Amino acid sequence: MRRGRSVSPRGGQRALAHTLLERHGETFAAQSGIRLRNTPQPLYQVLVLAGLLSARIRASVAVASARALFEAGMRTPRRMAAATWQQRVDALGEGGYRRYDERTATQLGDGAALLLDAYGGDLRRMRDEAGGDTAALRGALRKMPGLGPAGCDIFLREVQGVWPELAPYLDAKAVQGAERLGLPGDGRRLARLVGPDDAAAFASALVRAALDRSVVEDVRAAAGA
Repeated sequence: MRRGRSVSPRGGQRALAHTLLERHGETFAAQSGIRLRNTPQPLYQVLVLAGLLSARIRASVAVASARALFEAGMRTPRRMAAATWQQRVDALGEGGYRRYDERTATQLGDGAALLLDAYGGDLRRMRDEAGGDTAALRGALRKMPGLGPAGCDIFLREVQGVWPELAPYLDAKAVQGAERLGLPGDGRRLARLVGPDDAAAFASALVRAALDRSVVEDVRAAAGA
């Protein structure tokens, strides 16, 4: 991977970070229409989105497919589990998620059933059982069908705004985006460039920089870097 030119602290790392945040700092949850709060329904919706985003498919397709599932009424684990396999397939297809639709439809149904059985459909119970240990929380998330390491990172990255003990959560993909912009590759140094309330949006913006070279070019041009 070819990294971006290094930007020194005096040369405006903070300005570059704020330009990125201003121009591309929408979380993937917000893009999917999720009004994230520390309540069961939106947290579950982020879990669904994280699973979709973790597949080898364009982020825009995963977002559209999450929206289609939610618009079809599958906004809670109970509603997801109650839906038929074909209804899940159809919603995923409507969002353009056709390559993995059948397998993902099965995983969504199984995951909803597991979440209901183990945690009463409430991811906050999973969080409570982890007791503030991020590794333990990741381990519990990994038991959800279809949610591998990348999906866990996406979920934790997105919910850090409502689960502040996770912040700053900047995974390898976010750090990759930072390096493309010439920002620090160290998560703690990187997090200090923005306020704590912006951690989730900043992480999403960095991921967009990792996924799309045009984001890097746009931010550099706007910041004069």
